[in-house]
Amino acid sequence: MSTTVAGLAAKKGYTNVRVFLDGQPAWIKDGNLVYASKGFVAKGNIVLIDLRASKKAAEGRIARAVSIPYDALEDRMEDIPVKAPIVVYSDSAEEMADAYEDLRDEGYKKVALVSGGFAGWTKGGGETVTGPVDTEVNWVRKLAKGEVAQDDFIKVIKGEVTDTIILDVRTADEAASGGFPGAVAIPLDEIGSRHGEIPKDKKIFVHCTTGARAEMASKELKSKGFKDVFYLVANCECEGDKWKFED
Repeated sequence: MSTTVAGLAAKKGYTNVRVFLDGQPAWIKDGNLVYASKGFVAKGNIVLIDLRASKKAAEGRIARAVSIPYDALEDRMEDIPVKAPIVVYSDSAEEMADAYEDLRDEGYKKVALVSGGFAGWTKGGGETVTGPVDTEVNWVRKLAKGEVAQDDFIKVIKGEVTDTIILDVRTADEAASGGFPGAVAIPLDEIGSRHGEIPKDKKIFVHCTTGARAEMASKELKSKGFKDVFYLVANCECEGDKWKFED
């Protein structure tokens, strides 16, 4: 995605554009931390964990947070859905970093921290609540606005739905290595000039490799007058005519 966005920026006239080619996966693999945005903490479909003592959490915590003190985290991991985005916070930067590493080591791929911990959240005007804490993790995967469910996408792949097309917005090289049967392949950075090749009388399910470019493409198409456009959020692996998904 980064190279595509850099190309779009260059086309808009930006002259000092650089790309961290290996991206966030390499950043995380090298042991670095990542932080959630304020909006994602407040409204994202996440499991938000307060690592502080439950008594302290009762005195004041981020709204929606589940109280799982750090000392109990290892024993409570089986209660946390492994596919859920996890955001943790505490009063201690060291404790947050340790929890981040522990969760990553246990196979949680979507882990982030609240910048500045609880103090940083309150300093930034974030919403807090007091009173008895929640200790149960209740998380259900929710589709974002404009997102298509995997089951519905698969029906199109299998030819069970005929009023919908699949739009592949990966690069030409990515598409050449494999793709979904019948998909229309137009790279993201060519959508603006080639949207006339896409029928407006059908639903459009857009995909890329993870979903980021697909979401960008769907917004671009809607700005061009397309109405029934939906994007897939999933790790898509295609080789020849073989494919698989991972949330």
